[in-house]
Amino acid sequence: MHRLFGVLIFISFIYTVFSTSVSANEALTREEILANRMDYYMKYSSVEVPWYYLAAMDQFERNIQEVRNDLEKREEPISINFPAHFWVGVDNPFFEDQSTFSIAYFNGIGKDGNGDGFANRQDPDDILYTLAEFLVSYAYEENGFEQALLDYYETKEIVHQVLTIAKIYAYFETNALDKRAFPLPTTAHYSYRGTWGASRGWGGRRIHEGTDLFAGYGVPVRSVSYGVIEVMGWNEYGGWRVGIRDMHNTYHYYAHLSSFNKEFKEGSIVEPGDVIGYVGSSGYGKEGTSGRFPPHLHYGMYKFNGRVEWAFDPYPHLRNWEREKE
Repeated sequence: MHRLFGVLIFISFIYTVFSTSVSANEALTREEILANRMDYYMKYSSVEVPWYYLAAMDQFERNIQEVRNDLEKREEPISINFPAHFWVGVDNPFFEDQSTFSIAYFNGIGKDGNGDGFANRQDPDDILYTLAEFLVSYAYEENGFEQALLDYYETKEIVHQVLTIAKIYAYFETNALDKRAFPLPTTAHYSYRGTWGASRGWGGRRIHEGTDLFAGYGVPVRSVSYGVIEVMGWNEYGGWRVGIRDMHNTYHYYAHLSSFNKEFKEGSIVEPGDVIGYVGSSGYGKEGTSGRFPPHLHYGMYKFNGRVEWAFDPYPHLRNWEREKE
């Protein structure tokens, strides 16, 4: 009996090792991950709820889960995390309830998307079917999607970010948007180093929230990402500057420009490599002030985590993008 038990333990060990090995070997590529997500979005999309609505909410929640320790990190393919009380109903005493009958009784929104008879808050089919049904209930209201987002997230800043992501996906008609670009042509003469946190004195004591890339007047400044131009105009610190929000909850700040590319304006959608302006030395004064420092591009990155937006050091990202082929 003991010998049989030992054999069973050995077989179980071999099976575990083999299964782990197979699982590791079957790891999906980035392209396969994105395609898998898209399959789910298309499955539950409709005329009233286009795929990019579902994708935008999913991407937003994936973004905040990556930078916040208080949120559950969802596994692929879907990152949407419905609050338990929202799924099963506020007055439902059982937050793990999967019964469609009792969930409906307590006015929860959880639904069965895969036909197994349960509304599982962890199942991607149930999640997206529930989300689609929630959104379709707003479909015939004016600005229905925006109102649905506001009712769900209760924060205008989140609504703005999700709408931005949806706009980007809709414009490019795909979720495969991983390409990046260095903000200056790598064929140009330029120099930069990590100056994050260095002191700045003009306008009061503050720290440097970005990286300065020194180059000659008129060198093209390029968008590093896909995004929507949120700001294009004058700022007394940054001079002529452009702000672009991307689909990863990141705001990209390009300052001290000499001029803008007139093909773009606030609300325009850009992609990596698009020329948005030109290197200059504007700023540190009233509108039109220039020449108080050598020409350069100040590039900054700010991350929105669903609560606050904070600056982080762009230098490591610049180094990576510079090494990538044009």
